[in-house]
Amino acid sequence: MSEAVELSKVSMDFAQFRAVNKVDVTIKAGEFFSFLGPSGCGKTTILRLISGFMDPTEGAVKIGGVDMIGIRPNARPTALIFQNLALFPLMPVWENISFGLEVRGVDKATRRAKAEELLNLVELYDSADKKISQLSGGQKQRVAIARALAVEPKVMLLDEPLSALDLKLRQHMRAELRAIQKRTGVTFIYITHDQGEALAMSDRVGVMSQGILQQVGTPMEIYNNPANGFVASFVGENNIFEGTVKSVKAGVASFATALGNFETRLGKGVAAGSKAKIYVRPEHTALQKTTAPKANSVPVEVGDVAFEGNFVNIFVRDRLGGTHMIQAQNDPNIALPANGSKMHMVFAPEHAVVLAAAATSSQS
Repeated sequence: MSEAVELSKVSMDFAQFRAVNKVDVTIKAGEFFSFLGPSGCGKTTILRLISGFMDPTEGAVKIGGVDMIGIRPNARPTALIFQNLALFPLMPVWENISFGLEVRGVDKATRRAKAEELLNLVELYDSADKKISQLSGGQKQRVAIARALAVEPKVMLLDEPLSALDLKLRQHMRAELRAIQKRTGVTFIYITHDQGEALAMSDRVGVMSQGILQQVGTPMEIYNNPANGFVASFVGENNIFEGTVKSVKAGVASFATALGNFETRLGKGVAAGSKAKIYVRPEHTALQKTTAPKANSVPVEVGDVAFEGNFVNIFVRDRLGGTHMIQAQNDPNIALPANGSKMHMVFAPEHAVVLAAAATSSQS
């Protein structure tokens, strides 16, 4: 019921503009794979190349080992869910779901039975005869998914389908989509600019920037071991310090900045003498009144404190005017530092990494 999708050095040009640049990645059969990146990075173009709405300028797109070049969208084993869902308002829910089967000449009784089977799958048990206008936003999302599944695709393509929903419903639908994908076993390829969606739902994530696939990995790999500065900055928050790698020993870099010297992990593509940046996650930092002489430590002044419910974000300023963030768990028994307090922001070497800038060719 699912197939692998292989992109082999795929590029897509529009006149003088290259929207996708030599993307090389294999998406496994039955995998939930997300392309994550900012607007204009090429992720939707990749979806259109897989679905058949355009053919690549260079490279090959294969589904189940079969080259898709020249094969029309309706002849490919794919189904595409658009951002606006494109449901038919004058049709009841069951006819929306079975529309693709009707086009293929399937009789009404079989279409109805298939629609009700899929409504059970997406947990809309009593909605077959409802109008689309009677459904909530989340229910419409599920109808769109059921309609796509009706034609039994091997690959499901989803172009930011949750972007129009409010935060609470988006979070709920993340879990719904993940559960439906696991129940069906269909390969899901998901396009999003929302890191929370990508990290929460995906087996693997491909992070894109300016048409280039910067890194592919599991959500934990992407978050904890970013390949370069773009991935580190785009996926999650970071405190960033600019400077120069003074020396490297056993994978540990001595890093010189205007605020002092730090010891950090060494990322790929960085060597002694390189000008680079170090990245430290806010949850891996702490505030202390005093600090040991050899600690990674930055003297700071406490500014705003933002209460976020289960955690607290503490914003601080260094002596050069740079702003940094410390994230701490909400604990009513621990007093928060007062605005204007003089303290030290500290972090362990293993929780900081020195990284090069964004990749200029795709990484798979």
